Amino acid sequence: MTAIAVLGSTNMDLVAYVTKAPRLGETVTGRAFRTVPGGKGANQAVAAARCGGKVVMIGAVGADEFGVRLRSALTADGIETAALRTVEGASGTAHITVDDEGGNSIIVIPGANAHVTGLEAGDDARIATADALLLQLELPLQAVLAGARSARAHGVRTVLTPAPAQPLPAELLAATDLLVPNEHEAAALTGLTDPRQAAEALLGDVPEVVITLGAAGVLYAARGREPLTVPAPRVRAVDTTAAGDTFVGALAVALGEDRPMAGALRWACAAAALSVQRPGAQDSMPTRAETDAFAGTQPGTRQGSQPGSHSGARPGATS
Repeated sequence: MTAIAVLGSTNMDLVAYVTKAPRLGETVTGRAFRTVPGGKGANQAVAAARCGGKVVMIGAVGADEFGVRLRSALTADGIETAALRTVEGASGTAHITVDDEGGNSIIVIPGANAHVTGLEAGDDARIATADALLLQLELPLQAVLAGARSARAHGVRTVLTPAPAQPLPAELLAATDLLVPNEHEAAALTGLTDPRQAAEALLGDVPEVVITLGAAGVLYAARGREPLTVPAPRVRAVDTTAAGDTFVGALAVALGEDRPMAGALRWACAAAALSVQRPGAQDSMPTRAETDAFAGTQPGTRQGSQPGSHSGARPGATS
């Protein structure tokens, strides 16, 4: 079983479903509202756990009702939460609008996540015993750096999702083994809108990159290797919230099982495709059995091919 440590955010997602998202200054009538556990860190933890990983979550929730629900949701998926601290004040929240095309827009309010500024007692040991550490950027950057330093010191694979997009310090990039931006984040980091050019530029800082391309699938690039693209399965997207986090959690499990990269990417794309067919963030994430069954119905990968353009899963969408 792949051991995964996640240092990241835990939010309650407040999700409004609308036919079309409102423009600035416009009021629209929604058709549904849900409160569901989310946060990029917690999302990746749940995705990895449901795909068969042994997961520990490092972060914080607030001393409020949301904090209780968030912790309970993680525990229900078998995730160790001893390192999920409770701090005074409100838990983090994400205010999400989902339209009838499955697209989303998100406002994140950090809440308790802002109190995670570094590692606490026991966190270094938790990271040291993991096969991979998953990081995102919804915690203060100094905490992300502390986690990356710990993973590098112990020889643990570091997987960084650079979202929300922001300039990354050289030290963090130097301690990152696999960078997983979506195409918009890759463009923000490099100034290049072509994913292949962006991936090539990013390889100057990190040894491996996976750029998620929405309905077109993913692009993998590594130093000294030919680029590899994997198409997304053709599905009807209902809600793309947390599709990218589902992809990352599944990919971490697959790589921890020493699967070839092409197969690992294909399996992770299958997990993301399943997630976009269901509403919500963590509620939408598939089990390992579901992912295995769905992946088995999909065509193989293509070495060195160009990203396609078709309706399908959107691994690049985030929460």
